[in-house]
Amino acid sequence: GGGGAGARCHVTGTKMAAFPWHARSRNYVSESEACKLESVPLDFGDYHPLKPITVTESKTKKMNRKGSTSSTSSSSSNSLMDPLSSVLDGTDPLSLFAAAADPVTALDGARRKRDKDESSAVGSDFEPWSNKRGDILARYTTTEKLSINLYMGSEKGKATATGSAVSEKVRTRLEELDDLEEGSQKELLNLTQQDYMNRIEELNQSLKDAWSSDQKVKALKIVIQCSKLLSDTTVIQFYPSKFVLITDILDTFGKLVYERILSMCMDNRVSLPDNFSPESVNDTAKETCLNWFFKIASIRELIPRFYVEAAILKCNKFLSKTGISECLPRLTSMIRGIGDPLVAVYARAYLCRVGMEVAPQLKESLNKNFFDFLLTFKQIHGDTVQNQLVVQGVEIPLYLTLYSPAIDWILQCIAYHAPDVTTFELMLSCIDLCCVHCSALLLNSIMSAFRADFIAARSMDFIAMIKECDESGFPKHLLFRSLGLNLALADPPENDRLQILNEAWKVITKLKNPQDYINCAEVWVEYTCRHFTKREVNTVLADVIKHMTPDRAFEDAYPQLQSIIQKVITYIYDFALLFSVEKFLPFLDMFQKESVRVEVCKCIMESFIKHQQESTKDPVILNALLHICKTMHDSVNALTLEDEKRMLAALINGFIKMVSFGRDFEQQLSFYVESRSMFCNLEPVLVQLIHSVNQLAMETRRVMKGSHSRKTAAFVRACVAFCFITIPSLSSIFTRLNLYLHSGQVALANQCLSQADAFFKAAVSLVPEVPKMISVDGKMRPSDAFLLEFLCNFFSTLLVVPDHPEQGVLFLVRGLLNVIQDYTWEDNSDDKVRIYTNVLHLLSAMTQEAYIYHVDKVDSNDTLYGGDSKFLAEINKLSETVVSQILDHLKTLGKEETLKRQSQLALYFFNTILAHGDLRNNRLNQLSVNLWNLAQKHGFADTKTMVKTLEYIKRRSQEPAMNHFTELALRLPLQSRT
Repeated sequence: GGGGAGARCHVTGTKMAAFPWHARSRNYVSESEACKLESVPLDFGDYHPLKPITVTESKTKKMNRKGSTSSTSSSSSNSLMDPLSSVLDGTDPLSLFAAAADPVTALDGARRKRDKDESSAVGSDFEPWSNKRGDILARYTTTEKLSINLYMGSEKGKATATGSAVSEKVRTRLEELDDLEEGSQKELLNLTQQDYMNRIEELNQSLKDAWSSDQKVKALKIVIQCSKLLSDTTVIQFYPSKFVLITDILDTFGKLVYERILSMCMDNRVSLPDNFSPESVNDTAKETCLNWFFKIASIRELIPRFYVEAAILKCNKFLSKTGISECLPRLTSMIRGIGDPLVAVYARAYLCRVGMEVAPQLKESLNKNFFDFLLTFKQIHGDTVQNQLVVQGVEIPLYLTLYSPAIDWILQCIAYHAPDVTTFELMLSCIDLCCVHCSALLLNSIMSAFRADFIAARSMDFIAMIKECDESGFPKHLLFRSLGLNLALADPPENDRLQILNEAWKVITKLKNPQDYINCAEVWVEYTCRHFTKREVNTVLADVIKHMTPDRAFEDAYPQLQSIIQKVITYIYDFALLFSVEKFLPFLDMFQKESVRVEVCKCIMESFIKHQQESTKDPVILNALLHICKTMHDSVNALTLEDEKRMLAALINGFIKMVSFGRDFEQQLSFYVESRSMFCNLEPVLVQLIHSVNQLAMETRRVMKGSHSRKTAAFVRACVAFCFITIPSLSSIFTRLNLYLHSGQVALANQCLSQADAFFKAAVSLVPEVPKMISVDGKMRPSDAFLLEFLCNFFSTLLVVPDHPEQGVLFLVRGLLNVIQDYTWEDNSDDKVRIYTNVLHLLSAMTQEAYIYHVDKVDSNDTLYGGDSKFLAEINKLSETVVSQILDHLKTLGKEETLKRQSQLALYFFNTILAHGDLRNNRLNQLSVNLWNLAQKHGFADTKTMVKTLEYIKRRSQEPAMNHFTELALRLPLQSRT
C-alpha cells in the first residue's frame, strides 16, 4: 500500500530544482516561559460585579425666554435598573408602531386580553372542559353507521329592493326563519364515525365561511340544524362524542356573535374595558344584540332554541347587569321539557359550562340543574328508554356510563370552591334519595369531580358505599377504578392502606372480562407501587399475568400493560430491586408485538440511564439489560429510520458506560467482546465499544504503572486487537480514520510499538479511499476540510512515533506524503498545499535536538538518532522537495481568477517560514521577502493583517539573537491600495 516503506516516494522523485530549507533551532522551555502572562495585581476599588448598581439620573429644566438659565438636579438610586428598559420606558416601540398602523391588530390584542381574563374567571385549579374533550372522543366510539339530517334550504328569491322599509326587512328575516323550519331536508346515511366527524368539521368551517362573507342568517341556520342533531340518540353509545363535536360548533357561533357586537361598541378605535357596564354600550350594538335574541326566540323546536340561546348567553352583558342571572334559571327550566334523560343531562352540562365561563359565582343554577337531574333520572325505568335500549341492544351498565361525562362536569362545577364538609353531606343525602342505579352513577361522578385529597382521606367510607351499590347497575369495577385514580394522586391514611388494597383487589381479581380487569388493575398498580414493597408488587403482577395470558388476551391490552410497566419503573428505579421482583421479566414476555416490545424496552432503558447513579457489575442486572438491549438492537432493519437508530444506540451506549468490573479488567473486556457480538448492527455502539476498550487499556496502564508483567502486556495487546478487528466493520470513513489514529495513540502509550505502526499504516492506506463528498447531518459536503483536519492531527502524532529499524528513515511520513501526492484534489482547492505547509511544521519539529513533547517510556527519533547528520540530511531533503511543491502550486495560481488565492497562500507560507524557518539563511530570507511582495502584488492582501505581521517582526527583532529580523523588517514594504 501507499503507506509501505518500500513504496516509491513520488514526492522525492519529482524532477525539479530543490529549494533549500533550513529550520531554526528551538528552545521550547524558554519560549514557553517567555509566552507566559505576567500577573499584575488589580485594584478594583469599590467595584464588584455583584454589587448593586448606583444610577445617577440628571434632569435639566429649561426656562422661558425671560430666564435663559437652566437648572440641573441629580438623584441617586441604589435600585437595580435595566438600562434597556429605562430607555424604552417599558414600551416596545415596534408594538406601538404596529398598533398605530393597524387598528384591527389593536382590537385583536384587546380581544385576546379579554378572552384571557374571562377564561381566568375561574382559577387554574379548575380543570377546563378542553382537557376532558379528547378523553370523551376517545372513550365513546362506535362501529355502527351514523346519519345526519340536515336542512339544505329552499331556493326562494329573497332579494329586497334598495330603500325597503324596516318592516319589510323584518318580514324578510322572519320568512327566512320560516324557510329555516320548513325547507327541504337532506339525510346523510351510512356514515362511519370518522365520516361523521369530518362532516361536522365541514359544517364548522361552513359556519365560519358564512359569517366571514356576511351571511349571518345562513350561519344561524347551520347552528340550528347542528343543534337538532343532539336530539338524535339512534346510536346511543356515540352520544357523548356527538355532544362534544356539536358543542364545538355552538362555541364557535357564540364567540362570533359576541365579537361582532363587541366590535360595534368601539369608540374612536378604542374597545370597551374588560369589566364594561351595559350603559357604555351604544344603541346600535344593543339593537343588534336584541335582534339576535329575537331571532333565536323564534326557533320553534325546544332543543335548538335552548342550545343556540345558551351559546350566546354571554351577550346578555351588553343588555343589562342582571341579564345572565335572569336567563340561567329560565334556561334551566326549559330543559325540563326534554323527555330523554340522556339528552337532558347533557343539555344541563352545557348550560353549566357556559354558566361557569360567564358567571361562576351563580351557584344556584348549578345546584338547580343537579337536583332536576336527580328528580328526572327515574325516567330510565320508563318504557321509552327501556324500549330504546332493547332496540339498540345496550345493557343498563353500559347505558349508565354514558351519563358520566355530563354528571362529572356538573359536580365539578358545584364542588368548585365549595366547603368540603357541606358538599359531602349534600352528596350523601342525594345518594340516599336516589335509586340503586343512580346512587352508583352519582358516587362515581363524585369521585371523579371532587379533589383527590378529599376522596383519599375518606377512602374507607367510599369503599363502604361501593359495597352497598347494586352490581346490576353501574359496574362496581368502574367505581373502584375511579377510587384508584384518586389514590394515585393523594395518599389515604396510613393505617387504612393495606385494607384498601385488599378490598379493591377482591373485586378486581374476580372480573372475568379481561378488558374490564386490565382497565381497573392498571390504576391500582400505581397505588401498590406507591405504598407497598416488592412482595405486593410481585403479587399484583402475577395476578395480571394470570388474567391476561389465557386466549392471548394481552394482545388487546398493550396500552394498559405498557402503562403498568411505566408505573412500576417510576416507583422502583433501583434496578437490583426491580429485577428481584420475580414476575417482572415474565410480565415483559407478554409483549409479543415487536413494535410494542421495543417501546417498552426503550422505556426501561431510559429509566435505567436516568436513575442509575453508580456503575454496576450485578450479573442479574447485566443479564436482564443485555436481553432488553438485544431486543432493541434486533428490531433494526433496512426500513428503520436513522433517528430511531440513533436513539436505540444512545440507550445501549448509556448502558455500556454504566458497566464496570473495577480492576477485573479481563472481565470488563469480555463484556465488551460479548456486547460487540450482540450489537454489531448499530455503528454508534461499536464506536462506543472501541472508545471504551481504549479507555480500558489506558486504565490498565495507569493502575499497573511500573509493572511489566507478561500478563499485563498480553491484556493490553488483546485490547489493541479488539480495536484493530472492529474498526474495519464501520461504514463512515472518517470515523475509521480517527479511530485508527486514536487506537494507535493508545497502543503507543502502552509501548505496543508494532501494533501502533499497524494502526498508522492502516490509516495511511485508508486515505486514498476518502470520497470527494460526504454526508454530514443529512447533507452532502466536500470532504477536503475534514481530511485536512485529520491529517494535521496525524502529523502531530507522527512527531513522536519512532522509526522502525527495518523500514527506513521516516517511513510513515514518506508513505503519507505519497498518498497525499496521488490523491485527486479539487481543482479549486488549495488544501494540498496547506497540508504540505503543515508537513513543513512537522519536519521542522523533527530537526530539533529535543522534541516539544514525548510519550512516556517511548524513545522518539530525537533519542534514537541523537541529531545524526544523515537523519537531518534526510529531513532537509524531504523539506526542500515539499517547498518546491508549494512554490510550483503558487505559480499555477498566476491567472487573474486565482490571484486572490495566490495572495492568501503566499502570506500563509510566509508565516510558516517566519515561525519555523531559519531566516539567517540568505536564500530563505529572500524567499520570505518574495512571498511578502507576492501577497501584496495584486491588491488582495488584507492591510490590517500585513500591518500586524510587520509589527510582530519588529517586536521579535528586539529579542536576543534575533537581530536579523531588523534587516528583514526593512525589506518588507507595505503597499497601500490606491
